[in-house]
Order: sequence, then C-alpha cells, then structure tokens
Amino acid sequence: MKNFYTKFGRKVKELREKLDISQERLASMLELPRPAVSQIERGARMVTAEELIKLSESLHIPVETILDLKKEPEVILAKADKGKHKPKKEKQEIRINVPQKNLEKFREVLLYILDKVGSKPNIGETVIYKLLYFIDFDYYEKYEEQLVGAQYLKNYYGPTPVEFQKIVERMIENKEIEKVKSNYFQYPQTKYLPLRKPDLTKLSAQELELIDSVLNRLADKNAQEISDYSHNDVPWHTAEEGNIIEYEAVFYRTQPYTVREYTVDV
Repeated sequence: MKNFYTKFGRKVKELREKLDISQERLASMLELPRPAVSQIERGARMVTAEELIKLSESLHIPVETILDLKKEPEVILAKADKGKHKPKKEKQEIRINVPQKNLEKFREVLLYILDKVGSKPNIGETVIYKLLYFIDFDYYEKYEEQLVGAQYLKNYYGPTPVEFQKIVERMIENKEIEKVKSNYFQYPQTKYLPLRKPDLTKLSAQELELIDSVLNRLADKNAQEISDYSHNDVPWHTAEEGNIIEYEAVFYRTQPYTVREYTVDV
C-alpha cells in the first residue's frame, strides 16, 4: 500500500507541474492546507474519495486517469489529421493503433448506447466504460470474434477503454456527440448526449442483440455498482493493475458473468 501511495503522489505532482499549478493553488482547490498537498505528493498521505473527486475536477482529468499510475498509452486513430506532430519527450509504454473499421464500430456502438440509455440519470462516463467492456468481452466469449475490439486497462475503478477519450474528442469535433458536466446526487458526472442517430447498417443483428442484452442487464447500475460488479469478472480479476486486460481470459469466466454454454466431454 505504501508503494501505491508513493506512485500516486508522484502522479499528482507530475500532473500539477504539467498544468503549472502551485502546491498553494492546488491546496486551495482541494480545500486543504498546503502541507497536506506536500504529504500527498511525497506518498505520506492518501486522498479521501471526496478529495479525489475534487482533484479530478480541479485538474480537469478523469479519476480513472489519475489512478492509472503508469504512463498513458499512445492512441493513434486511423486517418488522423495531417500536419506536423510534436516529437514526444518520452517513449510510451503502450502504443495502440485504431484502424478505421474499429473506429467506425466504436462510434456507432457508443451512439447506440447513448441513444438507448444515455438519458438515464445514472449513465455517466464511468458507467459507459463498463458497458463497453461487457459488450466487448461478452461478444468475444460468445462468438470468439471482436465486436468493437477496444483495449481495456485495469485500474482501481474497473476496466477503462484506452481509446475512449481520443475517439470522443473526434466525435465532439465532428458534432456527433456533446459532452456535458452534471451531478449525480452529490457526485460530479460527465455525460454524453448524441447529436445524431447511430448508423445501424454498421452493426449486425447479432451484434445489436448482444448489446441489448448487456444494456438490459447492466444499464440500471450506478457507477459504484457496475464498477464493483466488474471487479469479480475473471478477465479483470486476473489482469495486473495498470495493464491491458486479456480477451482470452473470458473463457475462464464463472457465473453470473459467462454468456456462453460450454459442453463438457464425458
């Protein structure tokens, strides 16, 4: 646990300095004395859940990103905008190329989710992450094929799709969705509103049936409930913290997570 505190504190300091925020200013944002921020950055003190939410709001960075203690993966979308790119200072630990086929499928699945359940008060960014995870992993278990085929990192709050933020940024630019900040009870929430209907020609009847089954089963859960639920799924449970969750682990699932009937030779 001490090692986690140290890594977390280092991550907070890196993010604060990257945004050119002083310890005094961050302390004011978190409503803490400055020495408390110093303790957090040294790994001598951990933030409470409430302070973590304030930290996320203050730095404008998702909680999942703050708790991911490894370097952020580099995500490259197909047909990226042309132009000169600034050289990266450090080599990324994970480099993920998203081909056009996967990019299109991701967009339409996300729009379908938002069209079907996005207006529910509990459907914020964290819940969407988990719905995408179960859609992808359930489909792979049942049909041994990729649906969206996104990459998911294991972190404190459950599976997080690595490509999500990059794809969403492009969708916002293309006026396909709108990002809205709101509150769910006393907690801040990021919601996405669809600005167009999903193109159902991009999704097969088999894919739509699987997506609907996941939404019917899980879309009424709030962020805490669905995160807790994901923590007992074998793929998440067997992955190492901060690493990509392996799809092949779905074939070792147990009830109530498995969606496939396995025959046993006797």
